[in-house]
Amino acid sequence: MELHEYASLDAVGLRGLIRDGQVSAAEVEQTARRALEKANADLNALTRPLFDPAPAHDPAGPFAGVPFVVKDSGPFARGVPFSLGSRAIRSAVAAQDHALMARFRSAGLVALGQSTAPEFGLSFATESARYGPTRNPWALDRGVGGSSGGAAALVAAGAVPFAHGNDGGGSLRVPASCCGLVGLKPSRDRTPSGPLTGEAGFGLIAEFGLTRSVRDTALLLDAVSAPVIGEKHAAPPPARPYAEAIQTNPGRLRVSLTTEAWSGTPVDKQVAEVTVAAGNVLEWIGHAVTEGRPEVDPEAVVAASMLALYATGGAVLGAGARLDRSMLEAVSRRTLAETESATALEVMAALDAQHRVTRPIGRFFTQYDLFVTPTLALPPAPHGTLDYDDRAYDEPGSSARSWLRRIYEYGPFTAAFNVSGNPAISLPLGQSREGLPIGVQLVAAHGREDLLLAVAAQLEQAVPWRERRPPVSVG
Repeated sequence: MELHEYASLDAVGLRGLIRDGQVSAAEVEQTARRALEKANADLNALTRPLFDPAPAHDPAGPFAGVPFVVKDSGPFARGVPFSLGSRAIRSAVAAQDHALMARFRSAGLVALGQSTAPEFGLSFATESARYGPTRNPWALDRGVGGSSGGAAALVAAGAVPFAHGNDGGGSLRVPASCCGLVGLKPSRDRTPSGPLTGEAGFGLIAEFGLTRSVRDTALLLDAVSAPVIGEKHAAPPPARPYAEAIQTNPGRLRVSLTTEAWSGTPVDKQVAEVTVAAGNVLEWIGHAVTEGRPEVDPEAVVAASMLALYATGGAVLGAGARLDRSMLEAVSRRTLAETESATALEVMAALDAQHRVTRPIGRFFTQYDLFVTPTLALPPAPHGTLDYDDRAYDEPGSSARSWLRRIYEYGPFTAAFNVSGNPAISLPLGQSREGLPIGVQLVAAHGREDLLLAVAAQLEQAVPWRERRPPVSVG
């Protein structure tokens, strides 16, 4: 199998060739290995050598033989070392599979490597001190977003059709916007949770992945989305399989659109224009589009987002390992210190802030079916724009909240929907004059991924992006 043929196919396309006997799963794996090595040489998106052999997977699964990579975001795949992007974590190995990894195995997906992430996954830039900056295949001097940045770079470059990631404030949608991909954050508890994403994680973090096509996103969600037996707050089951939803006309929907951030952060003119153009396309398709937004307090979003930092800090501190904090980056040190000092009253205040964000968003979706925003305020930022190791965060008077405000200046539209638990998707609906990807975010009511995916499929047909190729591509 030639690299250009492999890179042109999404997961569904590869699956079809394998099922039809036109290519063997072994040949696809060998081609994927060549593609990953080639892409990584330019992008710095892998944490370690490729897995050899690949972890076991079900050869009869719906995606049998399709390659992917896992994210360095904690213990995920049994027997695989992880570091959370940190120099301070050197010998940690996952003792068991994350529940989502077990479903990836059952789906037949072939894990071939581990993608880069910022330390502790707490940045919208994948530029850790341990691994260095991961470079954007659309422009090597630009960042890939975060925290699922290595995953996004490899999918965009055609090295794999799908990559695992998670999203606690925008960590799937932000890299999707930076790299020209489809990035779905599912509803709270739509996919299995883990040590950072379950009840102890306050439900802000959702596990899933990044793709190049809406159909891949839909079929993969079908493969992994059933809630774990015993979970208390699982999202309601879909009315039909997501693969069917993308072939269904959702009817005339009530759509609200804004290009103004709740925080007042300026939005780049080109980003705003792409978002408005998406609204015009939705209107042309037949939906009713008006300007508006839910009334959300941006400081409440910051306060509620502290829950994700407490969950991350608590998981690291609770692991029992003694970390050399001098080897951590500055925001990580600040996060651990604030987690250790957090009182029950402070956690209760963050939970109250979560309710103050969730309630107006819930009311908003009694009046509208979809909400449309930019994904980011800017096109992909140059490396170094978000300095996670800024020693100012070691100084008295600094705070983790000030870091959250900093990254939310870059991505002011995503975190509110982690707080509220709504499903949200970033679609690659435009490019800047310099040829950089610009994503548009669509949000729906809790549990309505079917609606998001149906409209995403309409937009993919009206504004196709599949033929766009970045300058750095294995094909």
